[in-house]
Amino acid sequence: MKILVTASSKHGTTTEIADAIAERLRGAGFEVVRQAPQDVVSLDGIDAVVIGSAVYMTQWMESATSFLERFETQLNRIPVWAYSVGLSGVPKHTPQDPSRIGPVLMKVHVVHHRTFPGRYIPSKLSLRERSIARLAGAVEGDFRDWEAVDEWTDSIIKELSKPSR
Repeated sequence: MKILVTASSKHGTTTEIADAIAERLRGAGFEVVRQAPQDVVSLDGIDAVVIGSAVYMTQWMESATSFLERFETQLNRIPVWAYSVGLSGVPKHTPQDPSRIGPVLMKVHVVHHRTFPGRYIPSKLSLRERSIARLAGAVEGDFRDWEAVDEWTDSIIKELSKPSR
């Protein structure tokens, strides 16, 4: 089984989560293609997709939404898992509410959508981004929960390993 793992990331947090997911899937014996959404030209031969995006101002990044629009028909024929990485520390180190990411996932049937907290390292952000994060009450630090990422990936492995697939 061949799985595409793709993610849109502005500062690397979401990409690093995608890399961890890809490695865990490979470790379970799946063939994994790891590409940025804007670099994917075809889903031919792909049996499942895991797509992630950073969330900015309650929206997925344009490269992820464009991917979903370009491949909408094909994505509705194969299993798709999606994850969002939200601003960490708003409030109390929780990720942004997944229902607030806009209509991006409404046109594609998604087996499961998961939201993970990200990281906030002010030195990696522009002045505008730091100002917005400060106004939102973001707390500096890396709040990614690697155990939660592994558990979610394991649920994908379990689903894809079912005999009916």
